[in-house]
Amino acid sequence: MADSWNTDTGEAVYRSRDAVKNLKIRVRLERVTSTAALSQHLQQHVLSQQDGGAIELETLTPQGQKGDNDEELVVGWQEKLFSQYEMELFQNESACQTPLDRQYLTEIRALNKAKGRRNHRIFTYTDHDRFTSCLPIQQLQYPTDLLTTTKSGPTFLAERMASVRNRRQERRTLDSSIPKSKIVIWEPTEEFVKNSHVVNNAMQTMHIMADLAPPGRLGQKENEYLLLTIKTDGSGTVIVKPDFNKGKEPYRVVTVGEKREVWRLNVENVCTAMQPEEKEREQNMYKDLYVRHKEYLNSLVGQDFEMPPLGILRYMMNGEIVSAKGFEYDNLYIHFFMELPNNWSSLPFQSHSGVTQTCRAKTLGKENVAFFSYPFSFEAFYMSEKESEEPILQWPVIYFKVLSLDSWQRYRTEGYGYLLFPAMPGKHTITCHTWRPLQTGTVSSLRRFFIGGSPELEDPSYVRIPGTFKGERLSRFGFCTETTGSVTFNLHCLQQARAFVDATVMKKRRQKVLEQLGGFSQQGAVCTILEAFQRARKKMQDAREGLPRDLVNTTSHSHVES
Repeated sequence: MADSWNTDTGEAVYRSRDAVKNLKIRVRLERVTSTAALSQHLQQHVLSQQDGGAIELETLTPQGQKGDNDEELVVGWQEKLFSQYEMELFQNESACQTPLDRQYLTEIRALNKAKGRRNHRIFTYTDHDRFTSCLPIQQLQYPTDLLTTTKSGPTFLAERMASVRNRRQERRTLDSSIPKSKIVIWEPTEEFVKNSHVVNNAMQTMHIMADLAPPGRLGQKENEYLLLTIKTDGSGTVIVKPDFNKGKEPYRVVTVGEKREVWRLNVENVCTAMQPEEKEREQNMYKDLYVRHKEYLNSLVGQDFEMPPLGILRYMMNGEIVSAKGFEYDNLYIHFFMELPNNWSSLPFQSHSGVTQTCRAKTLGKENVAFFSYPFSFEAFYMSEKESEEPILQWPVIYFKVLSLDSWQRYRTEGYGYLLFPAMPGKHTITCHTWRPLQTGTVSSLRRFFIGGSPELEDPSYVRIPGTFKGERLSRFGFCTETTGSVTFNLHCLQQARAFVDATVMKKRRQKVLEQLGGFSQQGAVCTILEAFQRARKKMQDAREGLPRDLVNTTSHSHVES
């Protein structure tokens, strides 16, 4: 019997570029109970003597088939080894509920016609088995009564992660039924958020199990014990729990029950080592693949920037409607559209309008805030009719109106507003205040409260200056309004242009700047140049004084001769 045991049963993380299908693990399981130890001791004692005692040895040798006391197998990644329970279960066609079960039925019938399965106690649960997701937590955590470990217990996250399965695998029970649960929780509690906030990485899992029942009683679920868990993802990460022995002491597995039998477990990595020539050839292949992929990406991107035509300003905006606050009613949504002034254009497929989702407001302090986080993008082009140095006089405008619609289908207008495209590129956070038309009288207020409906603008651009207005002054006298809430925007703007290369235009620009700054600027520019010349001359003199005298004299003599 082993004097010492390996108690480090924590998981080990390996990273490899090789395909996980090449993973091979040797698992050796050996019984070390008193009966087996006594039989082994007597067998060694009798063999050391001459032919005496053969009858006693045969009598004391434990009866049973091969694999009752020890078993050694080499298991590959996702290799299916059936247990005695599965051999008896899948022989009945009525127990086969999924295509995988029917596939197992065919394989078991083929094994029965052949020499039988090569395993006896050791078996596996692959990633697609329905028993893999139904293993209890106490087996996955290696409790101290099954496998000798350290005294540290599992953390809260470890307990929650023990039941997390693959994203693509459905949570099926033993009868292949999917439990019914609410997909969306509208008002989650703090306890629900705490229990549901777990990491769910897409990983494939494989369990190596063992049936540690007494001889002749194999095939019972309560005698199945977890020996090894292997997990891997698509990035070459392999997690093994417990780790390979690597020459250390074996692990100790203790069964539950009256007998509490002790088993010795050894786990070894028996993958075939790659030859140096193959390793070098694989590295060269990876380098060639990376170079080709880089060239492919460069061909998609190109070497030059995509520039607009000469004399055209390209304006790109990635915006976000962040939130709205200060409005009277709840269940808000925003309808917005773009207006392009003269000399502005957009792409044919460009959408000029949009509608956000309906958002329920949340109370923050003394105000109700509705968070939309609605993204939008817009691209426009400005082309001047003639090559002039005049700046852009009009920028595009975003007109929007805030609406509310409750569960009784009461529709109300909450406010109108507008937003000018920023003239400077970069990030801008802008808050726009809104207003709505107000109809005096009690009837209008009662209609708005009970059945919805309120005065609306026939032309939403009236919040600024209508595009159809041709006069000089816009009068709004006699128009009653009410200030409502505000809407916050996040704008990321980018401007791209190719200026006209015209010497006449550049000369006019310089002359215009000088005229604006006055004649003093010309005199100041000349003084600046003279001061820079004096500073450079002084630095040259200081450097000359720091040189040795013989070098200065030689330099001066050469200057005189020249």
